[in-house]
Amino acid sequence: MTTQEQDSLLGRALRGATRDAARPPAGREDKTRTKLLDAAYDQFCETGISRASMEEVARRAGTARITIYRKFENKDALVEAVMLREFQRYFGEFLVEMGNAKTVADRVVAGFVTSLRTIGGNPLIRRLLEIEAAAVPGLVGGGDNRTMFQVRDFVAEQIRREQEAGNIAVDVSTMLAADVMVRLTGSLLTSPSDLIELDDEEALTAMAREFILPVVGLRAE
Repeated sequence: MTTQEQDSLLGRALRGATRDAARPPAGREDKTRTKLLDAAYDQFCETGISRASMEEVARRAGTARITIYRKFENKDALVEAVMLREFQRYFGEFLVEMGNAKTVADRVVAGFVTSLRTIGGNPLIRRLLEIEAAAVPGLVGGGDNRTMFQVRDFVAEQIRREQEAGNIAVDVSTMLAADVMVRLTGSLLTSPSDLIELDDEEALTAMAREFILPVVGLRAE
């Protein structure tokens, strides 16, 4: 992984979520910064990012204009902080769901369903996909499919660990399996099906057991 990829928003979100899951957060919360992030989140959900302004976010947060610039150097820094927080929440929930799953099949299904439910159900991501879809890859980690490749590599590593533990057959191509799973997830998020709702967890689970488990050589239990 290159330095550029390691420093991407998605990569930092994953590392942050992993770190937070391993130990409790240290220090006191910066309440003013949190208030500004909450206001920015609401503003972006309402108008999108391109039409939002630092001044409007400061007004929503009930702070002076100079305060927001003390916390965030510019709009890009604010946008990055908001997106980072959202993806840290996603990865945090992902790690919890994976930790609670009892079997390899449950972990595969939980990973797929959690991704669709958490990202697809996030109001900010939903709004951006509606009105600024072209900007989403760049906001997350860069264009040229780099974000998708990073997610694929992460998923492939989870499959590889299961394979090394003897839970998945050695003849399963971990990278190809991960690629198929990530592309299907991305397709369902960016081009929703009229056959299944992303907030219907029961239906998502049934779909994962029927179509995702075979990708890694598993059968529904």
